[in-house]
Amino acid sequence: MESGIRHVLESQQFDRELLEKLFKATDACRHTIDHHNEISAGLTTRLRGRIMLQLFYEPSTRTRFSFFMAGKRLGMDVCWTENAREFSSAIKGETLEDTIRILCEFGPHVIVLRHHETGAAVRAAAVSTVPIINAGDGSGQHPTQALLDIYTIWKSFGHVAGLKVAMMGDLANGRTVRSLSYLLTKFSEVKIIFISPPHLTMSNDIKTWLAGKGVDFQETDSPFPALYEADVVYCTRIQKERGGQMSDDDTQRFQIGTREMSWLKPKTIVMHPLPRNAEIATEVDSDPRAKYFEQAGNGMYIRMALLLWVLGEEI
Repeated sequence: MESGIRHVLESQQFDRELLEKLFKATDACRHTIDHHNEISAGLTTRLRGRIMLQLFYEPSTRTRFSFFMAGKRLGMDVCWTENAREFSSAIKGETLEDTIRILCEFGPHVIVLRHHETGAAVRAAAVSTVPIINAGDGSGQHPTQALLDIYTIWKSFGHVAGLKVAMMGDLANGRTVRSLSYLLTKFSEVKIIFISPPHLTMSNDIKTWLAGKGVDFQETDSPFPALYEADVVYCTRIQKERGGQMSDDDTQRFQIGTREMSWLKPKTIVMHPLPRNAEIATEVDSDPRAKYFEQAGNGMYIRMALLLWVLGEEI
């Protein structure tokens, strides 16, 4: 791996100072676009002439399109391959490392990688001559999702410090809750409540990390009264593609509906990385505390700020 390349591989790499710089840059991008001022503000020329290559070995809607739109808003050319696991040289047995080496020869300025194997982004970065952005690797991490998640929290409350964050659902297989847990350690006096069935609890490596950082956390298999305490409720779906399973009883017990919303405080927000299944009922969508669609929309803006930083632009 060449020195000086700004890869985005894991949430742990971001410190508090950089997070706050990214938040402010995200706000600036949002303000410019909301006021239809992209051209006069020079936003569309910031990365003109740069090429983003999206290499996705797993299906994606939100992540792929938000990166695509982020790049286009900044003037980038964007090339992509979707489902590369089935429709690329990988089917012939080519290693990820060889694929990355070859793609770098074609002159992209950044590669956005989603892969089904944990640790794939680190492997790619080890041989890449351009920045690698981890867009999700197996059950490992999804750092750019965590960035838009923490930005959504920050935007909703004006701060992150001192908040109680409840994470509920398949915590054993979900990479988004892992990445968010790492980022939450950057802020003081945060408390995390893990809510899941006993066979889907948060992995020990995350709990060891939190303990080492002095973060207060607890585990429970009962949504009530844990939800009553929370400032943020972060729901996740069952990761069936990674072996996650939940009984019908547990599916109902770990669902957010109108009853569960009545348990929440007036300013508590409900988040979800999407796509959702049964874990949040559709009648919740009209509640102003439901932030998951806004959360998804934040992905484009935070990824705009991230692309600027990765490619060495001032933010």
